[in-house]
Amino acid sequence: MSPTTPHQPVLLRLLHSAIALLVFGSLLTGFMVYDRYDKRFGTLNLPIVPNTQGIHGTIALTFLILLPIFAVYCFHIGDRRLVQSQSMQQLGQQLTEVGKPIWWVSLQRLTNTFMLIAATLAVVTGRMMQEIWLPTGELNHIWYIGHLISWIIMAIGIALHLLMSTKVGGLPLLLSIYHWRIRESDLPKNWLKGFKIKPNSSIALIIEFVVIGGIALAFLLPLFVTA
Repeated sequence: MSPTTPHQPVLLRLLHSAIALLVFGSLLTGFMVYDRYDKRFGTLNLPIVPNTQGIHGTIALTFLILLPIFAVYCFHIGDRRLVQSQSMQQLGQQLTEVGKPIWWVSLQRLTNTFMLIAATLAVVTGRMMQEIWLPTGELNHIWYIGHLISWIIMAIGIALHLLMSTKVGGLPLLLSIYHWRIRESDLPKNWLKGFKIKPNSSIALIIEFVVIGGIALAFLLPLFVTA
């Protein structure tokens, strides 16, 4: 593990920090809502916080608004951190190749991509829920079940993301996203340098279509569908 902290673009640091705070806030308040109204899979019997649903909804809506900006950054500027056309081949190496640095890097990219898809599923299912369901004991709606599953997937994705980042770059890589060192390249005028119109591979294009399309549905579906 190198003692040198790698430099991350300031735009990535800003977006990643905001997204991380919103995700953890959504997970925490979402569990508080579950712990108050559902409890079927276990409970911590947390103290009741007034308007927990409203707090969760506000955090989730902010997350939905920021998510497309973060997704566009990931696919068109930070695409080297996502799955590549050769990633599956690298992961599918013979057993003797497993554990080499490029294998772990490919797994990290796959994990990062997986989290974007999980986030998309979370915002789509969350937007289709009705606030009245849980207080009235309507716990079996498909959108609510899907929302629970999506946040379980997201929690698993966070754990894998932290694990893979630790494996690839150790503590310096984990801390680099919160290191506020500024370079000339970090000035706002340089934020969009390196922006690519075309994704780096066909698989990236398909995943971007799923993610951006899913986010668009999260905005639009509630306007036309009565869940």
